[in-house]
Amino acid sequence: MEKFIQRENLALLKKRLAEPHPDAGREVLLNLLAEEMAKEPRLGPKP
Repeated sequence: MEKFIQRENLALLKKRLAEPHPDAGREVLLNLLAEEMAKEPRLGPKP
């Protein structure tokens, strides 16, 4: 369920970033997007 919510959050944030926003609002969206992307598991070989 967490993965679904994360994917939906990423899609929503990307959609919102495509809309015009004042600089401060855009910065908040970029920070939220970065936080959600940091939660994604890394692809590739596991150590």
